[in-house]
Amino acid sequence: MAKVVIKECKSYDVNHLISKINSGIELIGGWNKFVRPGNKVLLKVNMIGPKSSDSAAITHCEFVRALVRILKEQGCTVWIGDSSGGAIGGMAPTARSFKVAGYEKVAQEEGAIIKNFDTEGVVEVRAESNPEEKMFLAKPLFDADVVINVPKFKTHSSAIYTGAVKNVFGCIPGLRKAKYHKMAPNPGDFGQVIVDIHRGAKFHLHIMDGVTAMQGEGPTAGYVYQANKILISEDPLALDTVAVDMLGMKIADVPILATAQERNLGESSLENIILEGDYKSVPRLEKFKLPKRFRSSKTRNHKVLVKIIDFFKARPQVNRKKCKNCNVCVESCPVEAINIETKAIDYEKCIECMCCHELCMHKAVDLKNERILARVATFFYNLVQK
Repeated sequence: MAKVVIKECKSYDVNHLISKINSGIELIGGWNKFVRPGNKVLLKVNMIGPKSSDSAAITHCEFVRALVRILKEQGCTVWIGDSSGGAIGGMAPTARSFKVAGYEKVAQEEGAIIKNFDTEGVVEVRAESNPEEKMFLAKPLFDADVVINVPKFKTHSSAIYTGAVKNVFGCIPGLRKAKYHKMAPNPGDFGQVIVDIHRGAKFHLHIMDGVTAMQGEGPTAGYVYQANKILISEDPLALDTVAVDMLGMKIADVPILATAQERNLGESSLENIILEGDYKSVPRLEKFKLPKRFRSSKTRNHKVLVKIIDFFKARPQVNRKKCKNCNVCVESCPVEAINIETKAIDYEKCIECMCCHELCMHKAVDLKNERILARVATFFYNLVQK
């Protein structure tokens, strides 16, 4: 059976974090189970773009600092690595993101090494779901002795939720990510890409920063929710199964996780997951706001209602009053659907991957609200089900 540790943690005080993380690791066998003195350990953080740690859009820099100190104490060399999404001036903003996030400062102060996946080279692997497809993953994943996935607890405007399973998308360096958004715009199909990355590289441990989470229209345009949680597991799908249950959802409600379940990436049944730490049953995060596009699996099974809601569903639109003309939305659109001058979106081309919304660092891409008929349809469906 899979095991997931949940620790209650209310602040980013580094000593408090160290205590909580260490006590959580003890419950799954202790650090000696995962690392040895002299090991090169890669912390694969969530660094979607040049966002501050206080935004809840990225793994908090003090969470990373705590892990660096812990691993240095174990005698390890520590790397901090990722590749940001999007493009500015034809390049992914990864170098700037390390600085804005605070990781560069942490690395300098704690003796860690920054690994910019965009400049470290790649290793070619075959996609398990399509052996004819070559994938190019960041070389540090294969140079490290141990890889620890350090995701952020967040909502996602397209994928609904992003956590331990999806965080590995940053292992594809630079602008190659756009290819996969174009190839698999549907979150369920995109899940195939995510599982292929998990199969192609080895992730030894997953430690989620949920001290603060992002709610609403994540992964960058939402707002902070004080969740006060650290989740730890060797199984990424088991960790996410517990996390989405905290939000009142099921695996079937999150298409990427449903695909991971189908591909047997890990354990997805709460009955087969042992909870350790500060909780023996899954706690609920009260009044946590989910994305506008969320529909429960129960609602999706009602074909008539699905057609009505899909007709009126939210779509991205650039808010010209907020827009700073950085053109990250234009350059990051995998189907070139956004006009560089007017920022108008061609909805005939748009594949609704939500990259424009996800990667805008100024929160200038709004999602049109569902119209009243969609809300009425949902209300009456829920009324009938009661």
